[in-house]
Amino acid sequence: MTIIQQIISISIAAIANFLTRVFPFLIFDHNKNGSDEISPFIEGLGKFLPPAIMGMLVVYCFRNVNFLSGTHGLPDIIATVITVLIHLWRRNMCLSLLVGTVSYILLVNFIF
Repeated sequence: MTIIQQIISISIAAIANFLTRVFPFLIFDHNKNGSDEISPFIEGLGKFLPPAIMGMLVVYCFRNVNFLSGTHGLPDIIATVITVLIHLWRRNMCLSLLVGTVSYILLVNFIF
């Protein structure tokens, strides 16, 4: 790529990133109509999307695990159980994901 093509590519990516961040605020600005109410559709998305995204992450994490060879997916299963237990104990998603990730890395590098 020439320098001009690189500048154009970076500019397009930056503009697209900026627009995806600003677009929801332009659409759902509560100050324009003076109402502080959130539409029922948006409230429904707020209740439905977090569990759906977590489910997609679980499927994504286990997509390449071969339970019939090697360690039979033991590091993945152990790290998942640790993540769930930490989350049930502390109810802190950041902490449970961090501890689960660190435990998986330690299991893969030092035990299995």
